[in-house]
Amino acid sequence: MTMDASHVEVERFVAGGEAERLSARELLGYVAECFHPRLTLACSFQKEDSVLLDLLLDVQPRARVFALDTHVLFPETYGLWRTIEKRYGIEVEVYEGPSLGRQAAVHGESLWESNPNLCCAIRKVEPLGRALADAGCWITGIRRDQSPTRADAPKLGWDDRHELWKASPLADWSDADVWAYVNEHDLPVNQLHERGYASIGCTHCTRPGEGREGRWSGMEKTECGLHTVAPATAD
Repeated sequence: MTMDASHVEVERFVAGGEAERLSARELLGYVAECFHPRLTLACSFQKEDSVLLDLLLDVQPRARVFALDTHVLFPETYGLWRTIEKRYGIEVEVYEGPSLGRQAAVHGESLWESNPNLCCAIRKVEPLGRALADAGCWITGIRRDQSPTRADAPKLGWDDRHELWKASPLADWSDADVWAYVNEHDLPVNQLHERGYASIGCTHCTRPGEGREGRWSGMEKTECGLHTVAPATAD
């Protein structure tokens, strides 16, 4: 297979159901063969990302890894970030939006309270677009049992918004599956998981809770916009 497999080849592979039959490690091997060096892992330092990093870097040690630094991540998240870089000898690429001061000057203080969708668009969605600009495929830690909005997530599918392939190797894993791998391989994970945070985002918008119920608690919002079909707006 070529360094960057043709769209048609991957499309046929997915349409034939082959991707769904692969294990997480096998799928990572497939996308690494097809897309490296235009393959990238989006790391948000959840336990799923700890598993994916361990699997991916075993398959392709030179794989690209990036993170979105919103400038309001938890101290525990930044701590895990440093631990992971040291453990694997890698440097996680950083993509970020404007400074919090610049955001406040334009949109007012505490935008995460007054307009959380706009805040996510500025601090996550726009930087993600830049992170994926030269990629052929990106890897995410989405699992189908995390929320109803993710229940139909394919292991490998076409991302219309960013015009590239999107792999979710852990789509069919349960929470117990993730913890079993973490414990078996003694992986570092975000300490907030031990304090009841099943899903971890920014300090202002994350509370302890199962699944994604702790994200934007008390609001109708359940996704930041990175994994939804309709593009977020920042105007």
